[in-house]
Amino acid sequence: MALTTVPDRVELMRTLVRIVEAGSLSAAARQLDTTQPTVSRRLKALEQQLGIRLINRTTHQFRLTEVGERYYQGARELLERWDRFDSELTGTLREPEGTLRVIAPHAFGQDALVGPLAGFMRRYPRLSVEWLLHDDRAIHDFIAEDIDCAIQVGEVSDANMVAIKIAEVPRILVAAPEVVADAGALQHPRQLENRPWLALQTFYRRQLTLQHLKPQTTFTLNLTPRFFTDSLYALRSAAVNGLGFCVGSEWLLAQDVSAGRLQPVLTDWQIEPLPVYLIHPYARFYPAKLRLFVDEMRQQMPMIINKLTGR
Repeated sequence: MALTTVPDRVELMRTLVRIVEAGSLSAAARQLDTTQPTVSRRLKALEQQLGIRLINRTTHQFRLTEVGERYYQGARELLERWDRFDSELTGTLREPEGTLRVIAPHAFGQDALVGPLAGFMRRYPRLSVEWLLHDDRAIHDFIAEDIDCAIQVGEVSDANMVAIKIAEVPRILVAAPEVVADAGALQHPRQLENRPWLALQTFYRRQLTLQHLKPQTTFTLNLTPRFFTDSLYALRSAAVNGLGFCVGSEWLLAQDVSAGRLQPVLTDWQIEPLPVYLIHPYARFYPAKLRLFVDEMRQQMPMIINKLTGR
C-alpha cells in the first residue's frame, strides 16, 4: 500500500515546490499546464496527508508557515536528489561542459552579474558561456535559438516556461534636486500628476500605483510622460539631467542618491518591487550546466541586490 502512494506524494511535493518558486498558485498552474483549482486541490491534499498546514493563504498572497518552510526546503532537496539519481541512471549527469547560452537584462547583465558569473566559470573550467543582453522581454524560441535560460525582471507570462523566482528588486521614486524644488512641498502622489515624468515603458507607461503603509492605502498616479525608454540606464541619465520624476530600481539609483544627483520623493509611499525570475523550457532531464547555474543564481541574486542597495 505504501508503495502505491509514493508517486502521488512526489507529485504533490513537486506542486508545492512549484507554488513557492512561482510565487503564486495561478503562476504555478500556468507552469504546470493545469488550472489553479487543481493546484489548490493538490496543495490541500498534501496538507491533509501530512496533517499540517503548509501555507497560509489570503485572496492576493500566500506565506509559508514555519513548518511549511521546513517542509518546502526538505521537499526541494529530496526532489533534487531524486532527479540527480534519475539523471545518473540515464548518463546525463556529469561535470558541466559545453556552452551555456543565457539571456540577461542589460542593467544586471553588463555589470552586477558578471562577478558571480566569473566565479561560476572558474569553478567549472570546461564550461563556456554565451552572455546575451536583452531588455525587451520578448518571447524567444529557446529551442530554435539554442538558449538554455533567461534572467527576467518582471512577471512571466509564458505558461510554457519553468519560472523560478530568485529575487525581488526594490524600486524608488526620485528626481533631480532642481525638479523636486520646482514641485514644492510634496505630501501626496496626486501632486505629481501634472509634473514632468520619465517612463520605463517595460514596467509603466501612463499609470503607477503607490502604497502607503500607515495608514494602509493605495493611490494610482496617472502620468503623461515626456520621455519614454526601455533602458534603465537611459532612465537614470534622463533623471540626473533634470528631465522629470521617475521610478527605477533602487540598486542602480542608490549611488546617484548618495551623491546628491537624485533625491528620493514621497518616501512614505512605496512602489511594489519587481520580481526577478530565471526561466527555461520544460524538459524531462536538465544538463548539469543548467542545474548548477540555476542554483548559483538562486543563491547569488538576493545577495547581489542587498549589496547594491546597502540593505
